[in-house]
Amino acid sequence: MKTLQSLEKTVHALIAEGKGILAADESAGTCDKRFDAYGIPKTPEMRRKWRQLLFSTSGIQNGLSGVILYDETIKQKADDGTPFPKLLQGRGIIPGIKVDGGTVPWEGSLSEKITNGLDGLLGRLAEYHTLGARFAKWRAVITIGEGLPTEGCIRENAIRLAMYARACQVADIVPILEPEVLLDGTHTLARSKEVLTQTLEIVFEEVQKYGAHLEGLLLKSSMALPGKESGLTASPEEVATATLDAFTASVPASVPGIVFLSGGQTPEEATIRLNTIVQMAKAQKAPWVTTFSYSRALQAPVLEYWKGQEANASGAQAIFEKRVKESSLASKGEFK
Repeated sequence: MKTLQSLEKTVHALIAEGKGILAADESAGTCDKRFDAYGIPKTPEMRRKWRQLLFSTSGIQNGLSGVILYDETIKQKADDGTPFPKLLQGRGIIPGIKVDGGTVPWEGSLSEKITNGLDGLLGRLAEYHTLGARFAKWRAVITIGEGLPTEGCIRENAIRLAMYARACQVADIVPILEPEVLLDGTHTLARSKEVLTQTLEIVFEEVQKYGAHLEGLLLKSSMALPGKESGLTASPEEVATATLDAFTASVPASVPGIVFLSGGQTPEEATIRLNTIVQMAKAQKAPWVTTFSYSRALQAPVLEYWKGQEANASGAQAIFEKRVKESSLASKGEFK
């Protein structure tokens, strides 16, 4: 009972009004690819400096409830020797951790992927809890294409998400489930909505089968969007309607909150669409809180300005503070 209350308390802190989550959990390889574009040295020290720049920005605690870290990052320290989790906690921001082991081709359909990382998970969760993590993230990817996704692949990913969720809750860590329906492809908005609905129905079927406590977890979801290569567009209102229709059909009302990923969207698109979804969800009296868990939509303009140069640090932080504030306003449906 104490663990369930602890999980629920963390969940409600993560989805507090006007707040969302920064996803700073890029692997070293992903972070280095982003550094490549600006000629930034690809070293642990530069990745540490980058994360420190973000985490020490003034005012971000007003719009961020949590930060998802990576294995390297949760063990790094600020210049003054303060471990990053402690730095965040001191600002009232909850540290989280990415625990999945990345995606691999699925033998059932080689054009689809499943997520690894269950081996040794309980031991890793215990270590991360000691380091300060109070929530975790596990990402699965669902591809839309000719004959895709297959139900078998969705089901396999859902089972793994369910096992991860149960392990997290045993370890007193809130699980965030991220079954991302990828934006890549030529599909329509209607097809995206259909796949999003099917994916979430199967995920929550398995999560409940494995006995995870729904009130002690969060969903991280993509929005229903036309495929990136489709040439099709959709208004923020059309995106919001399709997305909320999918959630209404598939997400149990007892799930406290849904946080959106920004993958493939510009910062402006991610902000405006979130704002519209939140306004519509409030009008519909949706049972879950809807907010953000953005990576690129928050970080991309900051990295572009910083470029690894110390002289650009304060200007980069001003951009980050602004992006957090804009996302915070959107999470209340108040972005203008």
